[in-house]
Amino acid sequence: MSVPTDRRYGPASLPTPRGPVSGALVAALHRPPHDLPAGLAGALAGDVGDGHPDPLTDEDRQLTLFLCYELHYRGWAGVDEDWEWQPSLLALRAAAERPFEAAVRRLVGPQPTVLPAGVPAALAALVAAADGPSLARTLHRQATLAQFREFVTHRSIYHLREADPHSWALPRLGGPAKAALVEIQMDEYGNGRCDRMHAELFRVTLGRLGLDTDYAAHLDRVPAVTLAVNNLISLFGLHRRLRGALLGHLAAYEMTSSLPNRRYGNGLRRLGLDEAATRFYDEHVEADAVHEQIAAHDLCGGLVRTEPALAGDVLFGAAAALATDRLFAVHLLDSWAAGTSSLRLRAETDGPVGAVAERFATRTPAAA
Repeated sequence: MSVPTDRRYGPASLPTPRGPVSGALVAALHRPPHDLPAGLAGALAGDVGDGHPDPLTDEDRQLTLFLCYELHYRGWAGVDEDWEWQPSLLALRAAAERPFEAAVRRLVGPQPTVLPAGVPAALAALVAAADGPSLARTLHRQATLAQFREFVTHRSIYHLREADPHSWALPRLGGPAKAALVEIQMDEYGNGRCDRMHAELFRVTLGRLGLDTDYAAHLDRVPAVTLAVNNLISLFGLHRRLRGALLGHLAAYEMTSSLPNRRYGNGLRRLGLDEAATRFYDEHVEADAVHEQIAAHDLCGGLVRTEPALAGDVLFGAAAALATDRLFAVHLLDSWAAGTSSLRLRAETDGPVGAVAERFATRTPAAA
């Protein structure tokens, strides 16, 4: 007799497919591990110029990546854990990753060449130069309760596993950078107290807003741009060659967190929410003001002092974090300005999943 897991902490159920590749992958994950058809990876291998949609907003590609990445986190309910390292699934992931990374690099553009000692100042300059609409200001001053609930729904994909993707850097580091990352992550994980973990504080906010608090419960509702924001951190975290980008990404988050979180908390208070609902945001106002300095000087500065060649990667990671978050903010604000929801319909599947995915259908060895 199987014992049910606590759905608050995962694993989540497999999501609704959003195209032929994610549809074929979901179907395969329902069965024991086996080789996926070679054509499945080929379907995602091209770039925009080859007639493929923009990787950053391609629902099928972003869900496929999320499906693959989640196998390295909590896994999927009812899915054999041996899928995590199945070679053909890793090949599919790689085929989806390459155009995604290339699209992010195009979006960000070239970064200035700086000496290791100049990295903290260059990070500060990147943050200061960041443009785009202020989602935080809108949520603070004028968003409706329904719009705030949408925002929190989007952010649940990140915040319910908040520190985990950046923690992939820990075994890849040594010395000052490792010590700085541990200092930051200890706060994220509540210094060993479950009720103080930032993911748990966010779960309370979800509950106060009347939203499902289970892990990845809102995955089917969020669009590709939200998945791309999350997939970017997994891309950086799961590739050792991108460890500099991962630390730059974390630094950008810490250096742009304090003021927006103050605004989010004040926005909830404006809407009549209680202290328990705002605690997650209030906690970040103080903590991230400290983390900002640690991230720029001790974390990223410490990394490039020991590995000077990674200075450019650090700046790329920070710029990528800012650029993809800007796309996310534009999506929400444009949707609200048009009077529509920024979320997806619950049963939306984005295209002919059934018929096209049949080309990639795989059979278990017993049925072959």
